[in-house]
Amino acid sequence: MHSALVRVQNVFGFFTTVAFCVAIVVALSVTVIPQNPSASLELRNVQVVKGRPHYHSPKKEEYAHIRFDLDADLTSLFSWNTKQVFAWITATYPPKTPSEPPSQAIIWDVIINSEAQKNPSTPFTLYSKLTSPPKKAAKAKKPSKAKQEVELAPGLIQLKNSKPKYQITDISGKLSGITNATLELGWNVQPWVGALTWTMGDGGDWGRWKGLEGGRSKAFDIPAVKVKGVNQEAVKGSGKPEKAAEASPIIR
Repeated sequence: MHSALVRVQNVFGFFTTVAFCVAIVVALSVTVIPQNPSASLELRNVQVVKGRPHYHSPKKEEYAHIRFDLDADLTSLFSWNTKQVFAWITATYPPKTPSEPPSQAIIWDVIINSEAQKNPSTPFTLYSKLTSPPKKAAKAKKPSKAKQEVELAPGLIQLKNSKPKYQITDISGKLSGITNATLELGWNVQPWVGALTWTMGDGGDWGRWKGLEGGRSKAFDIPAVKVKGVNQEAVKGSGKPEKAAEASPIIR
């Protein structure tokens, strides 16, 4: 006869084996779900300011504010194994010398949680719902404008004339005069179980997963430093970068 300790070890070993096999099946099952993300990314405005982009910057340098429009549909990236999607916009411009790789800087990012991540269902939450007393019916209030907006599925992003979260700076301290700069959308899917997956560009299909359709702006040139203007004076006077996203974006 086996002792109680041996039996507990056998049960625990069987449980971990089953859990590991189920995790592998869940991680591989998402490969049969089609993915066809699409996005439209357009440049609105570029302004170059000379000053201190951060309060801890030791010296003044040129940095750029880029406004953009983004209309993206990343809903196909969400499945039963998706915890959240981290999306970002990268500004890419050619280097000063041909031997160097292109320079890249993230100007905006967001974390999009899945419905399961927003409203987790755990034994504690279920117990709280069963034991909590029923709430009294409140008086009907007029919904705000934000609540009147159409409910969007996770992965839909709509930004109009949005400010960047981060400014572009260069190691040389100069940005004016740079040509052939582009904006590009990227993402990282973080699953509950399995490996992380990254952006697949247009044409980078893998099985039933299609690459991103669109998601890149037209090439643009970074202008010279703006000498006069309200935005420049406000930035210089405060010594801090502008706040991001005043355009009431819709992100789910």
